[in-house]
Amino acid sequence: MIWITAIAVLAAAGVIVYDRLRLRRTMHTMDKMLDDAIRGTFTPAHFDESRLSAVEAKLKQYLDASGTSAARLTEDRARVQGLIADISHQTKTPIANLLLYAGLLADKDLPDDCRGYVEQLTAQAEKLQFLIESMVKAGRLETGVIAVQPRPADVGALTAAAVQAAQPEAKRRGVQLSCLPAEVSACFDPKWTQEALGNLIDNAIKYTPAGGSVTVSITPYELFCRIDVTDTGPGIPEDEQGRIFERFYRSPAVRDAQGVGLGLYLAREIAAANGGYIKVTSRPGNGSTFSLFLPKLQ
Repeated sequence: MIWITAIAVLAAAGVIVYDRLRLRRTMHTMDKMLDDAIRGTFTPAHFDESRLSAVEAKLKQYLDASGTSAARLTEDRARVQGLIADISHQTKTPIANLLLYAGLLADKDLPDDCRGYVEQLTAQAEKLQFLIESMVKAGRLETGVIAVQPRPADVGALTAAAVQAAQPEAKRRGVQLSCLPAEVSACFDPKWTQEALGNLIDNAIKYTPAGGSVTVSITPYELFCRIDVTDTGPGIPEDEQGRIFERFYRSPAVRDAQGVGLGLYLAREIAAANGGYIKVTSRPGNGSTFSLFLPKLQ
């Protein structure tokens, strides 16, 4: 009886060892399949009725479908980028002429009602020009035509330059714009990041009423450097905070304000290209703070 038990134990142990070896072999095979898929060299190697063969066949179907989808997406992006470039090229001269003739009309001795029409014509032409330029920038960033190249740079110099560029608009609107100095470095593309930060500052000035303030401050952390743009504007409802970075999104509360809904979208894309991100903290009636996080030097 004892020997029967011993045989049963040995048989069970053998089955366990066999199952573990088979599982290890299967996992090794699947690991190799994934490595080949990543390298783009995957081809099915098992042609039988086993479960592994079925997995290989499904993986092959998935990779083929993904490759087709990626190729179509690349073609679609290239087509859209080409269309945007064509629109930009074809509209550049007409818009320039509109602005030129509107400026010539503004210099004439016009009745008050006609002068208002000229001002509206100029404003709409400038809006159209800004929209097309923003669409071109967004398209080039998305398709990689323009590459964001992060490098070690001074965050204090970045904020000072962005604030200085926005001061004329802040004074025109009666908004106090200030920058709290700090000596800290991070890794970012100075040109594109200044544009992203400038969009955040311009957005804050635009929605802050006269007599209000916009403050730019810097907070260093271990892995990131945070740049805060804090305003005393009307704030943003919580249900809209997740949508304001979408392309062309305009809050119903500010539909009539100047803008096309691309500034925050571009800022987010540039932040992501730098290896950072943007978040917003706001409550209606208590202003907003847009925080741009840039990776610190490693």
